[in-house]
Amino acid sequence: MSQTEKPILVTAAILLREESILICQRHHSDSYGLQWEFPGGKVREGESLEASLGRELREELGIEATIGPEVFRLQHRYPDRFVEVVFFKLHQYQGTMENLVFEKIQWAPRRELGRYAFLEADRDLVAQLAQGEIL
Repeated sequence: MSQTEKPILVTAAILLREESILICQRHHSDSYGLQWEFPGGKVREGESLEASLGRELREELGIEATIGPEVFRLQHRYPDRFVEVVFFKLHQYQGTMENLVFEKIQWAPRRELGRYAFLEADRDLVAQLAQGEIL
């Protein structure tokens, strides 16, 4: 990795409902297919982090979200890409949530998050969420 290489900037949402967190399984035909992640995606040129996440949530889940505070940030190098992921808590959303792009979406009990095969970059965050260290 060169010192000047810029990571691909990505936003993701953590939606908490009681003691469950919304998780999404990548479509089987996507890179890293069938692994679990949090909803969100790449930030477009000139787009704010919050605007990017709002757009991604409309595209992926059909909801209009009120983006809350940033709760976690990480950088990770995959064999084919270098990413920086910024996670936001979602305070609330409007609309009926529907799965528009994923293999599956589900509300997973916080304490059971470790049972899911998450993307490598997300695993430290998942452990902290499961232990109640974040949110």
